[in-house]
Amino acid sequence: MSIIKTRPVDRVINGQIITGSEVTLVSETYYVCNGESVVIVKNTPFTKIKLNSLKNDRVTIKCLTKVLLLPDFGKIDEIFDEMELENGASVELIFAIGNWYILSSDGLKQS
Repeated sequence: MSIIKTRPVDRVINGQIITGSEVTLVSETYYVCNGESVVIVKNTPFTKIKLNSLKNDRVTIKCLTKVLLLPDFGKIDEIFDEMELENGASVELIFAIGNWYILSSDGLKQS
């Protein structure tokens, strides 16, 4: 199991400078987003990913395995407490006004 991060990038989130990575490759069963632009999940049968509104205001998740996506605050699209993503799914989310919103998606299951 591993977490691999690409080159660092600085972003301003909630008035704070956050250093994250452009892309993070995750092969763990649990991961909390940490300022990256893109998270690619692979090499594990199932992963839980917790969104982190303190470090991310926008993130894209690409799944090469099954993923359960959990908001740290609020809900996803003001409806869901969690979202299940299938192998091959991709979702772009933004945190705004106390909730996570799906901007674009492919391969989501209703949760």
